[in-house]
Amino acid sequence: MNKICPICNGVLAPGIQAWHFKCMTCRYEKSDLQPTINDFSSHELINESDRETGLHQIRRSNFNKLINTISHIGNSGKTLVDVGCAHGWFVEAAMKKFDVLGIEPDEAVFRSTTAKGLPVRKGYFPDALEQSETFDVVVFNDVIEHIPDIDNVLRACHERLNKGGLLVLNLPSSDGFFYRLSKLFCRTGKIGFFERLWQKNLPSPHVHYFNSKNLSRLLTNKQFTIIKSGTLPTLGLDGLYTRISYTGKLGTLSKVFIYCAIAVALPFLRLLPSDIIYIVAKKT
Repeated sequence: MNKICPICNGVLAPGIQAWHFKCMTCRYEKSDLQPTINDFSSHELINESDRETGLHQIRRSNFNKLINTISHIGNSGKTLVDVGCAHGWFVEAAMKKFDVLGIEPDEAVFRSTTAKGLPVRKGYFPDALEQSETFDVVVFNDVIEHIPDIDNVLRACHERLNKGGLLVLNLPSSDGFFYRLSKLFCRTGKIGFFERLWQKNLPSPHVHYFNSKNLSRLLTNKQFTIIKSGTLPTLGLDGLYTRISYTGKLGTLSKVFIYCAIAVALPFLRLLPSDIIYIVAKKT
């Protein structure tokens, strides 16, 4: 694994698990977890139908907010590609305002999404694109943190964007309350929460954890100008129990306890640092 920070070129130090590393200068975090997309055995660890149900409501709401944000930025253009479009929720919502293409590498998810009649292409970005295809907006919703070779992907984004085009990233934050709590638990020997947030052993684990500051610095280094950034809600009651359940590792009592605890605490949790950030950057 490359143990050089992609943001400040510092040497990554060991983290709190054998597969976890961190930059002491800019607070970037990295893992050496390996993706196993299209590996049948890894898909057995996750109930994709339950995952879809659990995430549907909060993702739909957040996606609509992002689309409105993009639409209100001048000269956002008409063509948009959603990289790693999964179940096509962002594609479906964005079709009201943009000419949209989705790209999805997971064979099973791709088949489910195309069955809905959505404009989705199977493969990885940018390989799934035609040589001459360019876009006004490139979007990564909960995807960029899963891509090992982030330097080349950001370079491809710059190449595939039209003049003044927008790059939109929506991803987990290392400054979020739940992520910080998971690290605290991990240091006391309770590693399950930390592993869950990194999606360890799932088909597409996280390989990066950014915060708004170091991610903005990375994009600036890659010839983008930050236009807007902010946070999005992490949790809602709709679909919460299913979301807790979809990896199938918790007993019923544990699931009920976690659901009740979050439901009672939700008004307070909304006042704490969000675990989801977004950044809109313009090609320069």
